[in-house]
Amino acid sequence: MQQLSPIMFVGTCSDAGKSVINAAMCRILKLDGYHPAPYKAQNMSLNSYATPEGFEIGRAQATQAEACGIECHTDMNPVLLKPTGEKLSQLVLNGKPIGNRSAYEYIRSDNNNYLFDEAFAAFQRLSQRYSPIVLEGAGSIAELNLKKRDIVNMNMAIRTNAAVYLVADIERGGVFASVYGSIALLEPEEKALIKGIIINKFRGDINLFDDGKKILEELTGIPVTGVIPYFKDIYIEDEDSVGLDKKNNRASEDTINVAVVLLNQIANFTDFNALEQDNRVNVYYSSDVNELRKADILIIPGSKNTLADLSYIKETGIADVITEAHQQGKTVIGICGGYQMMGQVVKDPDGLEGSVTELSGLQLLPVETTITADKETIQTQFKFGQDGSPCQGYEIHMGRTQVLDTVQPLAHKEDGSTEGVYLHQKCWGTYIHGVLDNKAVIDHLLAPYTDDPGQPFSYKEFKEREYNRLANHVREYLDIDAIYKTMQQTAHQ
Repeated sequence: MQQLSPIMFVGTCSDAGKSVINAAMCRILKLDGYHPAPYKAQNMSLNSYATPEGFEIGRAQATQAEACGIECHTDMNPVLLKPTGEKLSQLVLNGKPIGNRSAYEYIRSDNNNYLFDEAFAAFQRLSQRYSPIVLEGAGSIAELNLKKRDIVNMNMAIRTNAAVYLVADIERGGVFASVYGSIALLEPEEKALIKGIIINKFRGDINLFDDGKKILEELTGIPVTGVIPYFKDIYIEDEDSVGLDKKNNRASEDTINVAVVLLNQIANFTDFNALEQDNRVNVYYSSDVNELRKADILIIPGSKNTLADLSYIKETGIADVITEAHQQGKTVIGICGGYQMMGQVVKDPDGLEGSVTELSGLQLLPVETTITADKETIQTQFKFGQDGSPCQGYEIHMGRTQVLDTVQPLAHKEDGSTEGVYLHQKCWGTYIHGVLDNKAVIDHLLAPYTDDPGQPFSYKEFKEREYNRLANHVREYLDIDAIYKTMQQTAHQ
């Protein structure tokens, strides 16, 4: 194979589609015989994933690793910021939390030089195992107030000598100003790394943008490498909570309604992606008490700040709706933070999540939780149900939950331990993220509401097909030959 330089996708703004294009390029390179790996120096996300070694990275890089056909690793996302409130984030370095930082502290701290070096060291390690590396930027490349201490965009592009492609979201409007302005604000050495412009999310006949391509190329002196049509029929996991705005938020008639409680600090909402593909149900996300009352099944999801979200659902009346649903014989389940909330009490004696040190739970499960500084991160193989169906998932949580009564566990793990609490078929809780990626668990959840066994379904096989469809879609509209040529040239500079 010809030697290729790293390739990097940066954006004119947040949610321009960098993560999806990155995943597409990962799969294209894999299909073309290369051995790529994804990389994002710093990610800010509440959607995270546990690596096989028991460390934590952003979910987007785990998804991109799947597109590459490889196991995820902390070197793919060495710095992860997990917001715990409007101004505070947990800092995860090389897969392990090292404390909380305020936004002001993080941006102003000279410690970013240390994080930059750590992130680059991760890139170097990754480069020894895979080639090429497919890097992803974050937000906009032209945030001048942040640029000096930025470790994820053009500073990293320079350090890695990556061939950089600027992604612009035409759906937002103002694409000419955003592209031209972003490039105009770059330093000469940064601009020299921009090898192409990608116009993303185009609606309608792309031939109508031929004049637009010429104008952009004349304005910037950089080729437009592709115009990618908007798609909604290809399924790729959303990177973070911005994706929730596009999800269904209403109950429907004549189907099983499954409501996911929309918490302020909702984490790992990818837990419900497989369930969304089941044609027996209508999955929706809501904090509207009237909509939540229409649900047959209520799910309390994970949270980055259990006590804050527990307080939130009590103040808004959501807690009362959940309790009423349980009393009416509806199904109520909790995952991770939701599992903690369903118990008798949640304690935070060390104030790790804030000033509130204790709150009573929803009193639905005989457990109590104490928030702890140490974090559990592990991939989990377990058996579920009376027939012991083999299942898998992963755990990422801070806190220890004690069972206060003799009750049945939800899962039997490979190491002989048990996990979660199974009060009965319509009330249970677990720390296992991805528990609903397993068809056996979904079928059990829906059994009280339907005799329909559903179609045979493997979420893993489904995602593989979608990665291939994404790769074919992007390949059709990107000048892949020009990209390969540029990567070859950059590799020899």
